[in-house]
Amino acid sequence: MRSTGRGDSLGRRQRGWWPVRNDGGMTGAGDSYRLYGELASWWPLISPAGEYADDAALIDAVFGSAGTPVRTLLDFGSGGGHVATHLKRGRSMTLVDLSGEMLEVSRLLNPDCTHVQGDMRSVRLGQAFDAVLVHDAVDYVTSEDDLRQVIETAFAHCRPGGLAVFAPDHTAETFRAGTAGGGGGDDGSGRQASFSEHTSDPDPGDDWILAEYEFTLRLADGTVRVVPEAHRLGAFRRATWLRLLADAGFAPVTSVDASSDARGSRVMFAGHRPS
Repeated sequence: MRSTGRGDSLGRRQRGWWPVRNDGGMTGAGDSYRLYGELASWWPLISPAGEYADDAALIDAVFGSAGTPVRTLLDFGSGGGHVATHLKRGRSMTLVDLSGEMLEVSRLLNPDCTHVQGDMRSVRLGQAFDAVLVHDAVDYVTSEDDLRQVIETAFAHCRPGGLAVFAPDHTAETFRAGTAGGGGGDDGSGRQASFSEHTSDPDPGDDWILAEYEFTLRLADGTVRVVPEAHRLGAFRRATWLRLLADAGFAPVTSVDASSDARGSRVMFAGHRPS
């Protein structure tokens, strides 16, 4: 799972809790996502922080190859702060997300980090960092122009000699359609959440794929709510990533084959800002 921090237009139309309910409906490109607005308080159960340990270890390994210590770290699209909780030890971290609701979730988990509400395409903080991370929130960038803006924002915040790491869930070459599930966490009060995900590529000629989620949310009193929501996610070609990173000024630029499973490989991209 990932967070962009978009709003909750569907949530404004349907909010009530019923003994059993299926909310129906799908969102399309440009619509807001309830997951990161109305449903943000469920994030720690839908996508538990412990599930991010492996990704954080891979990112740490890339940081370790940078040649200089990463003591200050900027995380764009930080969402509920689940990656940050694994990366913040020994570092000063600044977390940026568009969703105020998701930042509230993160503040509970990461009170020792600086939180800023902003758009990773355009925000300017006026400071530079040893490293900049754009984790899987970059999945919600579905046009090349927007991806260029995100990469330029990362470059603007990377100190000379610093490193930027981008970790999309998919590229055009690695995407595999399929069905999966996750979550199932319990917060100790009796609340539980889980989700299923079906991914497909309606048009292989464009730069996005479709992820159709179904979130099952159970309250302590047994009330169940089922919320389906469809998200558009970017799946750019590796060559597009490398070209845009080089155009922004990163050099050298590398891609890292981070993992592989039945649904395909995971690729991260890393670039140094010249000293």
